[in-house]
Amino acid sequence: MRRTMILAALVAILAGSEARAQAVTHLPGEAVATAFAKGSPLVENGTFKVHASRREMPGQAEVHVRDTDIIYVLDGTATIVTGGMVEGGRTTAPEEIRGRAISGGTAQRLAKGDVFIVPNGVPHWFTEVQGPFLYYVVKVTAGGM
Repeated sequence: MRRTMILAALVAILAGSEARAQAVTHLPGEAVATAFAKGSPLVENGTFKVHASRREMPGQAEVHVRDTDIIYVLDGTATIVTGGMVEGGRTTAPEEIRGRAISGGTAQRLAKGDVFIVPNGVPHWFTEVQGPFLYYVVKVTAGGM
């Protein structure tokens, strides 16, 4: 319940009046548990996205041109590297860049209960994952769509 309240408050504050003007969304616990079992989006629209994310191993370095990631860790631990330069970066979707690693970034350990915010345009990369690493990501899109 507390996690849901935190996420709802962050979305409302960061997305502004557009988020409050949209229809109310309820996601039953079963649907959320199913999403975390495989790691998948829960809600996506032009203003924000909420993902039930799951990592078992490190991923690619990434940069979201317009999305700010608000991460709330539910379980497991991982190191996240932010800043620096993406190595081998290429556009994989509109306004999304992926690469093999980050050079010159800053590493920080994330654990259960942590909240971590990655502003849009900042390279980030999960490494040293001890999982399953489960976390909500609220993605707030700059300027809406």
